[in-house]
Amino acid sequence: MKQALVDDTEDVSLDFGNEEELALRKAKIRHPLATFFHLFFRVSAIITYLFCDWFSNSFVACFVTILLLLSFDFWSVKNVTGRLLVGLRWWNQIDEDGKSHWVFEAKKVPTIAASTEAEARIFWLGLIICPVIWTVFFFSSLFSLKLKWLALVIAGISLQTANLYGYMHCKLGGSKGITRVASRFLVTDVPKRQTRASQEHTEDGKTGTNQIRKN
Repeated sequence: MKQALVDDTEDVSLDFGNEEELALRKAKIRHPLATFFHLFFRVSAIITYLFCDWFSNSFVACFVTILLLLSFDFWSVKNVTGRLLVGLRWWNQIDEDGKSHWVFEAKKVPTIAASTEAEARIFWLGLIICPVIWTVFFFSSLFSLKLKWLALVIAGISLQTANLYGYMHCKLGGSKGITRVASRFLVTDVPKRQTRASQEHTEDGKTGTNQIRKN
């Protein structure tokens, strides 16, 4: 009877770590400052576009203010909020030959260090809805013949769509992009450096032989 009780308790495993990680995952916002600025600049740009005529009659002042807000939003979303809220990052780098390479990174981190579900939801909703709003502004300004606003609206669509495309690419194929870029540097750049070193060595040898012949 005692042996049966021992056998029954041997297969019982209590993993409190997974429950703690799940609770953290469903907890409230862990990065309030990053979440605030993820929405602040883009929402402020939309509100300023809608109501700028109430505050100022100067088109140049409204144009510059909205463009600055869009630029701040592009920088903060690309460099800060995407990395903190969803663990994604994208950037462009130039190699030694002057070629441009786009890198899309999706970090695989433990759930205890990952963002919460509320943060991820806020991030993606803000990232998707705002470009749609700017697209609506584009058609409204086009059909109402407010052509002076078209350049600003196109800038808003371009900046926010660029972040949307970058993070969608990170989400769908970020790890492939990393391995692809890494393989490029390992396969192409290292042999190029070796050939450059060998060329420099041969040139040094030629100059040495030429000096000997002159002497």
